[in-house]
Amino acid sequence: MKIIKTPIEGLLILEPQVFRDARGYFVETYNEQRYLEAGIDAHFVQDNQSCSTYGVVRGLHFQLPPYSQAKLVCCTVGRVLDVAVDLRKGSPTFGQWYSVELSEENKRQFFIPRGFAHGFSVLSNQAIFTYKCDNLYHPEADGGLLLSDPDLAIDWQIPAELRIISEKDKRHPKMAEFDSPF
Repeated sequence: MKIIKTPIEGLLILEPQVFRDARGYFVETYNEQRYLEAGIDAHFVQDNQSCSTYGVVRGLHFQLPPYSQAKLVCCTVGRVLDVAVDLRKGSPTFGQWYSVELSEENKRQFFIPRGFAHGFSVLSNQAIFTYKCDNLYHPEADGGLLLSDPDLAIDWQIPAELRIISEKDKRHPKMAEFDSPF
């Protein structure tokens, strides 16, 4: 497994080894020991999956403390642009974001520690997105940031007029209005 550090401390891109032959491929999608060796000391307790079509943008979501979550995300079908925003007070990269394309072709995974907002846009006709969380979901701790915040200026790689966004995600506060508890 190849570990790629990003400019934001704690965000990691993981490229698992893929074994291909005439039958198809095999990839180890999670091995606790290998991830511990890579510095990922998260005990995952919940797996989630979503299916979306081109233009869907989900996010920017997080769980408030004490229910914050670290996530290990990947795209098993199609292509997505995955985005994480640093919400950790005192971090030198507070308020900055990083994006990576995840796809069924590249098999990349993205590790997002606690203290980040997370979202993704669907770049293919359809995408199946899966992720592991190190804490259970608590609806009362649901939080979010406005994914179209001009101060963040995230390039979702989807024209604004083609974005499909939930009503809930359209009502999140801007970064400047957010008092981070992280």
